[in-house]
Amino acid sequence: MLKKILMGLALTVLAVAMFACSSNTNTNTATATPQEAPDNSEVTTTTDSSGTRTETRTFRDNPRVSKVVVTTTKEGQRTVKVYSKNGEVRDLKSETGDVLKASGNAIADGAGIAADKTEDAYGKTKEGVSTVADKTVDTTKDVVDKTKEGASTVANKTVDTTKTVVDKTKAGAKKTGSTIKKVITP
Repeated sequence: MLKKILMGLALTVLAVAMFACSSNTNTNTATATPQEAPDNSEVTTTTDSSGTRTETRTFRDNPRVSKVVVTTTKEGQRTVKVYSKNGEVRDLKSETGDVLKASGNAIADGAGIAADKTEDAYGKTKEGVSTVADKTVDTTKDVVDKTKEGASTVANKTVDTTKTVVDKTKAGAKKTGSTIKKVITP
């Protein structure tokens, strides 16, 4: 009787284990740890039970591309999907060989994902401000030089005019002195 109970218990445990294995919805049989890749990205590779290999390259800070997913079936058919930062998905039909090593911008160009216009505007605005600052400095130097030159000219003219006034004052004083002598001396 003990044998029958143990046998029933063993069959029950085996049935529960088989049920648990068959209801497992995770089809990934191997998950690799992320590997560092160029352009500040990482690649994670998984293979499901049917032999389909999925390589996902995630970009940490590319302004145009968030990730690239390369799926290769057991038969060797390969598809490449490029995900932009705004969520748009594009199929990459040509040059799919090195998407796991190419730069994010090269991948975005190949997939036809446009660059963000606000970044271009920011760069051009920054460049324009720099140009205006340089021109302002140059103009300020010109104004300072011309002001200095004008001040020097005014100072020279003032000295010349002052000399003339002094000379004329001296001559007038002499004339006045002689006239006074004539009036006093008959």
